[in-house]
Amino acid sequence: MNGLTLPPWLDEQWLFYPALCLPILLYWFIRRRMIERASIAKQKEALETGLDEPPSLHPVIDPVKCIGCGSCAKACPEGDIIGMIRGKAELVQPSHCIGHGACRAACPVGAITLVFGTERRGVELPHVKPDFQTNVAGVYIAGELGGMGLIRNAIEQGRQAVGEIHKRLKSQGRRSDAEYDLAIVGGGPAGISASLAAKMHGLRFITVEQQTLGGTVSHYPRGKLVMTQPAELPGHGKMKFREVNKETLLAFWTDVIAKSGLRIHYDERVDAVRKTSSGFELHTSRRTLTAATVLLAIGRRGTPRTLGVPGEELDKVVYRMIDPQQYAGQRVLVVGGGDSALEAAATLVEETDAKVTLVYRGRAFQRAKRKNMDRVEQARASGRLRVSMETEVERIETASVTLVAGDRRGVIPNDVVIVCAGGVLPTGFLRDIGIDVEVRYGT
Repeated sequence: MNGLTLPPWLDEQWLFYPALCLPILLYWFIRRRMIERASIAKQKEALETGLDEPPSLHPVIDPVKCIGCGSCAKACPEGDIIGMIRGKAELVQPSHCIGHGACRAACPVGAITLVFGTERRGVELPHVKPDFQTNVAGVYIAGELGGMGLIRNAIEQGRQAVGEIHKRLKSQGRRSDAEYDLAIVGGGPAGISASLAAKMHGLRFITVEQQTLGGTVSHYPRGKLVMTQPAELPGHGKMKFREVNKETLLAFWTDVIAKSGLRIHYDERVDAVRKTSSGFELHTSRRTLTAATVLLAIGRRGTPRTLGVPGEELDKVVYRMIDPQQYAGQRVLVVGGGDSALEAAATLVEETDAKVTLVYRGRAFQRAKRKNMDRVEQARASGRLRVSMETEVERIETASVTLVAGDRRGVIPNDVVIVCAGGVLPTGFLRDIGIDVEVRYGT
């Protein structure tokens, strides 16, 4: 061509590469737009149905730091909790978040902070420092009581808290005159993990549990799935469960406790903790004992939240469902909008011939996992479960229950009432010890 040499970028082989990349880029752009539209739709649905408030620990994403890589959304084990909108990560289904924290760990630029509560909805929590110690020196908190409801988190906190306690005791140079170096209150996931860690560190310790093995877990419905991620037990190794039901987990813990030689004192309730010159004096339902330090791993649901209505004192009113078969053939009312209520209602209709009604005072199930909402919807659609939203119990009679929905009132025949309204934080117990309790609004 008149002796001219084409520049490399005009050579035919160089034109081939853009032609090859164009379809890939086009596919990426179209897929990104589809993901964004789906995220916007889910976020809009959450706002319209009132499902825009996270129930507990949840991520807050800094849009300035976020680079839009999507690592947080991919890391969430619960599904589409985080979506991508306008090139940034946003919470699109806040009410489904249960505080795994995997999103924060996956973020490469530190754009995610985990917080409790929101500007509109506060969460009541005891004051706990990074080393798990409360404002009362020598008293520590691990697990659900401190806001970490996941079994995996509770196990990890129990181990870490005892590590901090061991360091504190070691730094003091000599052992206290108390009977024990550590008193562990609670035999659930955090308490078992803490007990194994205390044994590993060679501490003189005692573990008391007011109920039975597993604490709150022991009262979950039969067959309930209770773990979604593996966890590390001190001195035992990794629990390689992804999803495991209640019975399998309790059997596993029973085996671990037997092999490790742990002794947990069941059916023993701690009524008071008093400061002494040598540490603390604990008054239980069986005895008085002394310990240099105390670890509270008692959970938040030891005392069920009641409805406060006439007739609630009747024997037919219970606050947890363990074996659905005992309600076969009966007319059952389930009250609540969280996972425990939805699981109880769905399990009853799936496994028995009970006539079940589920009532909730809210207009949407804000505190339940998607799979439980799907189970309830399937049972409702099949006609086997009656669901009544924005409805409250007014009165409980021997053979009936009075329900109120707005300005409408109705009486339905009833044999059993299962109240699943959560638990009451043991604020009085904590404040008697001297522990500060604060309400968190997005901190």
